[in-house]
Amino acid sequence: MTLNFRAPSNRLRIGFDLGGTKVAGIALDTSETVVKELRTTTPKNDYQATLKAIEALITDLQSDQGSDFSVGIGMPGSIAPSTGRVQNANSTWLNDKPFREDLQNRLGYEVRCENDANCFVLSEAYDGAAAGAHSAFGVILGTGCGGGFIINATLLNGPRNIGGEWGHNPLPWPKPEELSARTCWCGRENCIETWVSGPALAHDHQIETGENYTAETVVERARAGNEAAQATLIRHQNRLGRSLAHIINILDPHVIVLGGGLSAMDHLYDHLEDEIKPYVFAAQRNVNIRRPKWGDASGVRGAARLWQLA
Repeated sequence: MTLNFRAPSNRLRIGFDLGGTKVAGIALDTSETVVKELRTTTPKNDYQATLKAIEALITDLQSDQGSDFSVGIGMPGSIAPSTGRVQNANSTWLNDKPFREDLQNRLGYEVRCENDANCFVLSEAYDGAAAGAHSAFGVILGTGCGGGFIINATLLNGPRNIGGEWGHNPLPWPKPEELSARTCWCGRENCIETWVSGPALAHDHQIETGENYTAETVVERARAGNEAAQATLIRHQNRLGRSLAHIINILDPHVIVLGGGLSAMDHLYDHLEDEIKPYVFAAQRNVNIRRPKWGDASGVRGAARLWQLA
C-alpha cells in the first residue's frame, strides 16, 4: 500500500524535538538529506527562554540554506483546540501558554506543532520501521510514556487533540501487588506512565530492592546477570504488555513501533509479544512489534515532515 503523504516541497524543511532536557533541530533538503542538525539544552522551567532558544536554532539552521523553508515542532503535550494553549505537557512550564502563537509572533510566519509521539510515529510511517503499513501505533517509553496513532498517513488526534495519550489511563488488569497508589505528575493515580516509563522502572526496582539506580543502570545490571534487575525487567515487560493489549483492543494497529530510551532494551523484541497475547480480544493474537529505524532522530524527522501530511 502506498500511503498518501504529500511529496516533499522545493523548500527546506526544519524540524524540532522539544524535550524536557534538550531541544534538537534538523534541516531536510528536497533530496531527503539532513543538511544540518543542532541541539541545545532545554531552558527548564523558563518559558520565555524556551521560545528564545527555538528561535535561535531556527535562525542557525536556515541561515545558509536560503529563505524558503517550513518549520514543524514536536512538543510534549499538545495545543488545545478550545483555547490555543498547551495542555498535558510534562514539561509543565509550557502548560496553559499560547506556545504556537507566541512563537509565530516572534518569527513572523506560521509553524506547525504536534505532540512529540505523533511526530515519532509520523517519521516511522513515512520512511521508517512502519513504512508501508496501513496503520501504526508509536510508543514513547522514556522520561514519560506517550503514544501516537497514524492511519493511511493521517494522525489520529480527535476533537480535543489528545489521540494516543494512552499513558494517562490506569494500568489495566492490575495484580494485587499493583493496587497501591502511585501518584502521577498529572495529579491522578496509577497512570500507565507511573508503571512503564524509565523513572517508573527505576522506582519499581528501588521499591523491591532498596537499590537507587537509574533505569539504564538496572538494564546494565540485568545484562550482567543480576537476578534482582532481571526480575525488575520481567515485571516491567508484563505491565507494558498489558498496557499495549489495551491499545490493540481499541485501535487494532497493524504495527507497533517502540521509541524512547527504553526501546533499546533487546528483550522487549523477544518477549513482549508473549506478554500481550493473553489480553488481546481476538482469534488471531500475533502482534507486529518493531524497533524504530531512526531511533532518537525519529521525533525531529517527523516534525520536519508535518507539512507533508495529507
